Amino acid sequence: MLSFLGRSLIQKIVTLFFVSVVSFLIIHLAPGSPSQVDPMNPKFTPEMVERFREAFHLDEPLHVQYLRFYADLLTGRSVSWKDNQPVLLKIWERFLNSLPLFIVGTLITWTLSFPVGIRSAIHRGGFYDRSTTFIAYFLISIPGFFFAYVLIILVVNSLEVPVIGMKTFGVGDASWIHGVMDRVWHLLLPSVLGATGGIAVLSRYVRSQMLEVESQDYVRTARAKGLTFDQVHYKHALRNALLPFVTMFGLILPGLIGGSVIIESIFSWPGMGRMAYEAILARDYPVILTVNFISAVLVLAGTLVSDILYVVVDPRIRL
Repeated sequence: MLSFLGRSLIQKIVTLFFVSVVSFLIIHLAPGSPSQVDPMNPKFTPEMVERFREAFHLDEPLHVQYLRFYADLLTGRSVSWKDNQPVLLKIWERFLNSLPLFIVGTLITWTLSFPVGIRSAIHRGGFYDRSTTFIAYFLISIPGFFFAYVLIILVVNSLEVPVIGMKTFGVGDASWIHGVMDRVWHLLLPSVLGATGGIAVLSRYVRSQMLEVESQDYVRTARAKGLTFDQVHYKHALRNALLPFVTMFGLILPGLIGGSVIIESIFSWPGMGRMAYEAILARDYPVILTVNFISAVLVLAGTLVSDILYVVVDPRIRL
């Protein structure tokens, strides 16, 4: 087991190095440059451009820029070109804003997807299965921005409450319980919107996995032995159907950094996805590369968690 985990860790470290190199090259080979002269701004002179390039080492070879950037990143000295703020501090502030959206959305998705998918598989072809299939494909097909505006209109018109931003303006003057409930209310709608697509996709995947396992010989044998309904479906079928979700569980970690640009933009939520989008528009290379690097770390950390969970749940890997 230790040799398996050791090989997996070494492979992920090597992968992370190549990801950092490729992402750095792609960013610098993309059209445009943060130091290009803006003809619409007369104050942005070629002399200022040259001082900018020297200050941020853009006049040096790419391999030197690569080493300087990751040295500054790992020592906490990397700053944003847009506002000269420390990149890690800037990302940490936005990360704390995206974290509640991620946690609530993930809990809603995984809590509802499994009961819906399992019941659809057990009652295959019935009214419940057909209804959930129709709703799932409808949620997958509907554009997220359109669904968001529909929800906003329905909630605002019916309940007459604000839903934009992280909190209501002026709520700080109220009691702390009102402040907490206001934050929860603003968090609920974007979290539900972010979870709808995940519920639709994951419930279909749970259904397909359960149907595949239900057709296996050992499940038919369990039925023939006279085991109860719960023992057949939840002890024999479900436990084996959960193995592929170990991989999916590890891959939800990148959602901590990615967020949703559309949801955060519509609801004016200052999260990670919106910050990355604004950094791309501003060609803020330190922020873009740092977000990409952290995303790669989370992806590889998630796959490492999946490897460890596989070792725990599957005896064949331990052997």
